Amino acid sequence: MQMPHYPRTIFHVDMDAFFVSVEELFDPSLKGKPVVVGGDRDERGVVSAASYAARQFGVHSAMPLRTAAKLCPQAIFVDGHPERYREYSHKVHEVLEHFSPLVEMASVDEAYLDMTGTERLHGRPLKSAHRLHAEMKSVTQLNCSIGIGTSRLIAKVSSAKAKPNGVLWVLPGQEAKFLAPLAVGDIPGVGKVTEQKLHAMDIKKVGDLARFDDRDLEDRFGKWGLALAGKSRGEDAGGWFDNEVGDSVDAKSISHEHTFNEDTGDAERLLSTLMRLSEMVARRLREAGFFARTIQLKLRYKDFTTLTRAHSLEHPTQMDNQIFEQIRNLFVAHWKKGAPVRLLGVQASHFERGSAQLDLLEPDQQQRWQNALAAVDHLRDKFGESAVGLARGMKGGFRERTHENPVGLPGKMPAKDANKD
Repeated sequence: MQMPHYPRTIFHVDMDAFFVSVEELFDPSLKGKPVVVGGDRDERGVVSAASYAARQFGVHSAMPLRTAAKLCPQAIFVDGHPERYREYSHKVHEVLEHFSPLVEMASVDEAYLDMTGTERLHGRPLKSAHRLHAEMKSVTQLNCSIGIGTSRLIAKVSSAKAKPNGVLWVLPGQEAKFLAPLAVGDIPGVGKVTEQKLHAMDIKKVGDLARFDDRDLEDRFGKWGLALAGKSRGEDAGGWFDNEVGDSVDAKSISHEHTFNEDTGDAERLLSTLMRLSEMVARRLREAGFFARTIQLKLRYKDFTTLTRAHSLEHPTQMDNQIFEQIRNLFVAHWKKGAPVRLLGVQASHFERGSAQLDLLEPDQQQRWQNALAAVDHLRDKFGESAVGLARGMKGGFRERTHENPVGLPGKMPAKDANKD
């Protein structure tokens, strides 16, 4: 019997309440309760994840922790354990690789799979999705939702509609019909600002958007208008979907920030925090095999006044101490001495590949630094990001923020190959 041919089959696998679900594995007493991951209820931080029980009270990710506490006073607040989430993200990735060689981890808890042409091996899309669903539960003890479509856009939207713990297949040719009744805000890449602009045009459903000519949308929104037109038909048009599933896509910048629970004007603490942030940025640069030419400081005062200052290097770097040297100079030059600081951030951008630091250091010194940093990275891989660091950053130690794109994201680590001779 000849298997039917499908033009393209894309899965979007989204782990259900991933951070919370991992916490429940280590503390089963949390199951079924309103749980908020991200920090203490009285901290300045934001919610990284909320259990479905907490979401019923209006709690959602990116909401201030203090707001979540007001909405759901009975919630259990958990700091979060990024090292656990990395570990389970790798387990998820291993399961996905059993089903397709073309896997793209979009974040720590979601991925796209190109399943085109795998019917003989895994069966029709719905059958293979249920097999994946079952294997994911068996291997990781975690639930996931799977969306199936002819594009990443359709797969992502359908997985959201399948939550929690479901599978949804939008049949080929039914994309526009599936999207038509959905809110325009359900389209990936349509943020609040664009949504408001569309509403002002009386475009509230995707079907409303699909009735506009491509040229009309281009006149109103430029290239993004053409992308919107394509998205309304279920196409991978612009924005998040410019590359093919499994392609390596280089980041344009790498940054880390820290918000102090209480504003501080302590120069030593501020510099130590900047050292720690510099280490975190450098770690991700090495992981990706990047050397950064531009280093930028972000500084936010107590009154929310925010300044950013950048410096371009003659020779790109990926070393902790060299990044900190530039950040320290920017901080000393622009900080109002003694002024309380709310937030600090370090960003690296304008990337290059290759051993660009050889021009900065003697070869022997260069090799010693590379060996030392490789050993440090290995210890962090094994024992967590806070396991080891430069002495200057120890006083500025803080809990690693739980977020969707941490260091160690599976399938995003070409550094070992990039740094080979």
